[in-house]
Amino acid sequence: MHIGKTTDLQRREFLRRAMIMSGYGLAAPLVSTLGLVGAASAAGTPTDYRALVCVFLYGGNDYGNTLIPYDQPSYDAYSAIRLTLATARDQLAGTVLKPSVALPNSRVMALAPTLAPLMPIFNAGHLAVMLNVGNLVQPTTLAQYKANTVPLPPRLFSHADQQTEWQTSGPSSVITGWGGRIADLVMGANTYPTFSSVNVTSNAVFMAGKKANQYQMSSSGPVAINGLSRTIYGSSSVPSALRALITSPRNQWLEQDINAIASRSIDAQATSSAALAAVPPFATPFDSTNSLAKQLQTVARMIAARKALGAGRQVFFVSMGGFDLHDSLAAKQPGLLAGLASALSSFHDTTVELGVANQVTSFTASDFGRTLSSNGDGADHGWGSHHLVMGGAVNGGRFYGVAPDVSVNGPDDVGQGRLLPTTGVDQLASTLGKWMGVSDTDITTVVPQISNYSTRNLGFMTA
Repeated sequence: MHIGKTTDLQRREFLRRAMIMSGYGLAAPLVSTLGLVGAASAAGTPTDYRALVCVFLYGGNDYGNTLIPYDQPSYDAYSAIRLTLATARDQLAGTVLKPSVALPNSRVMALAPTLAPLMPIFNAGHLAVMLNVGNLVQPTTLAQYKANTVPLPPRLFSHADQQTEWQTSGPSSVITGWGGRIADLVMGANTYPTFSSVNVTSNAVFMAGKKANQYQMSSSGPVAINGLSRTIYGSSSVPSALRALITSPRNQWLEQDINAIASRSIDAQATSSAALAAVPPFATPFDSTNSLAKQLQTVARMIAARKALGAGRQVFFVSMGGFDLHDSLAAKQPGLLAGLASALSSFHDTTVELGVANQVTSFTASDFGRTLSSNGDGADHGWGSHHLVMGGAVNGGRFYGVAPDVSVNGPDDVGQGRLLPTTGVDQLASTLGKWMGVSDTDITTVVPQISNYSTRNLGFMTA
């Protein structure tokens, strides 16, 4: 009895560690498909559908040149601080935002010029701008920060730690992400739980749940096991032998679990490949040279195949990098934002084409913002930043949150123009989780720190 119990515990510990490794990219793609591919849920597929798409901007996107002060007093302060990094005011005329609810104190803001493709979406009320969002443990004032009287996110201004904090709503020791925890709670709406959490870029802890494991794809579609997808040395018998080797039942428990995972991976690849093959080409074009656009096109194809995949609720993850601009910020960020705008606008237009715009919500995220102060040719690591939420169910065409003072060492600044966030990532996550169908009771499972906030729903989503 003791031996059997120990073996069972070892087996469960192996599976737990395998799922953790999958979340951090240490064992993929086989482990990433551990979710029960063929297990139909008791609830069946719902008549509606909802999808959440996280667009992560790795490196820390600069907030100062993404959303730019435009009213004359604020612009003058901005240009005096940013110096050579400042975007010329006459370049902003085409991207001045005219929200349905005006900002206080006659403040006016404009998107970066290269984000112009998003203007029609904002004007149509399907794009919202989230002001000064960032990692917090609880609402924090500048006085509390300076006096160190409240808990703060660990290792602020660190790329790896703040990426993890954004994605997990917790420190680096947390092994599940809030996207994965949302998937845990809504995966009963899916015939194939494997397709609840779909990652179209590198593994991200955001997508790891306790039950839901990210199914990883490339921007070209499902990833097949090479040895099974072609002949080897001209022989078709070798792939057959390999398939038998990695899927046949075994007597040893470790081999049993590895082969079960391999079988599920093969089944998931076959199921998703067949479903995607039946999706007709979109009328909406995507830039084939834009990595993010290609990822979002694959997400759109998965959404188009939702009925064949038995999907009622899905969480997706895509990303782009290059935002760690300590130098060449003025030269490089406009191109990055142009790529972001092109990809997002094509994706939004495709959801309209598919008739699911009201059922798909996308949002941007990043490690942190950057300093408003220039370091000469770029900006250094910051904290709070501005973000976008897009979709037909978004109460868009307006700002949410508090517009920060344009100053260094001012009322919103912990130094060098590093914004002290006035909206927590937990509040953003809670609002999106509620829209996905997470109950008031369960939302603390998705974002445990939300219990520290009096406002759990920011109001930017329709019911």
